[in-house]
Amino acid sequence: MLRIQEEKLAGLYSIYPTVFKDDRGYFFEAFKAANYAEITEGASFVQDNISKSSKGILRGLHFQAPPHAQGKLVQVLQGSVLDVAVDIRKSSPTYGQYFKQVLSAENAIQLYIPPGFAHGFCTLEDNTLFSYKCTALYHKEAEGCILWNDPHLDINWELNETPLLSPKDELGLAFDTFASPFE
Repeated sequence: MLRIQEEKLAGLYSIYPTVFKDDRGYFFEAFKAANYAEITEGASFVQDNISKSSKGILRGLHFQAPPHAQGKLVQVLQGSVLDVAVDIRKSSPTYGQYFKQVLSAENAIQLYIPPGFAHGFCTLEDNTLFSYKCTALYHKEAEGCILWNDPHLDINWELNETPLLSPKDELGLAFDTFASPFE
């Protein structure tokens, strides 16, 4: 009861669960390990994170370097985001390319982002709850950040105003000087 679609960036998958709706609301199966084993190449999820953000908050573009690289299964529990994943695998034919998609509580789309991608999102609504299931634990010394508005990546964030950023995100690395730790 799940449709999994590989996107143009190899290893990146959009997941469309079957949502059952009626007058009471809706129900869908958000996660069953057996359904994700093939796309996660057998990796187990070991940490769940949830963030809450107001409209216009941009988080990213973040990654965890090896040996602490993380795959992430992301979804929106409330509200909506424009979600972006950038391929930072040096040997990939799509190195430096990005994929973006609106994820919302309404559409229930999930995105699996494998290790070797930088990830970020911009909230489109107040009180947005964003969920991440991670295949490795967070390690501060392994964290990295690429500048969200780097001109070489040329990501169209579809913004009408400047987003609110953390100090870390304001100091993200420029892509043309970034030395990717991923082969």
